[in-house]
Amino acid sequence: ANTGQTIKEYKEIFKKGIKFKSSSSLVDNFINLLPFKLTNSQKSVWKEIKKDLISSHQMVRLLQGDVGSGKTIIALLAILQAIESGYQTAMMVPTSILAQQHFKNIQNIFKKLDINIIILTGKDKGNSRLEKLKQIESGQIKLIIGTHALIQDDVTFNSIGLVVIDEQHRFGVFQRMAFTNKGYKPSLLVMSATPIP
Repeated sequence: ANTGQTIKEYKEIFKKGIKFKSSSSLVDNFINLLPFKLTNSQKSVWKEIKKDLISSHQMVRLLQGDVGSGKTIIALLAILQAIESGYQTAMMVPTSILAQQHFKNIQNIFKKLDINIIILTGKDKGNSRLEKLKQIESGQIKLIIGTHALIQDDVTFNSIGLVVIDEQHRFGVFQRMAFTNKGYKPSLLVMSATPIP
């Protein structure tokens, strides 16, 4: 009986999702800003992910590829699709160092698109943290990059629509599901360079 109940609950979690807009000028502008052209593989993967994002079902997808294969670019396209549709996005990574790297790289690109992003890690304390939490809750920040600090009880998103998780094998199942358990059903894109059986 317990197993059946667990499967039923699992199906309930993944039933309804957030439907994003089918077109995005942010995505188009971002692609035009890139100093290179997307590969055929990247275009193909983006087409599949976009199809999921504009459907009415929650996307739960694994994006696997070698280091340097362009997983982050695909994730950014999905993030921009969500932002254009009026939702906040979060990118969760296992370490503060990786969060800082992503933040610096993405901030440079997103400045040109006039999109507000912040970083939130366990190192944020006191007034600095409180100010960031206010900005997240108000919805003025569209992309939040961080560690497991993103799923602490004091973090309240205004309208979370997409969560990108990097190197998912380093997070427990509860941590990966925590965004959904806060009463939302955001789409979930998990990135990994590690083959997962």
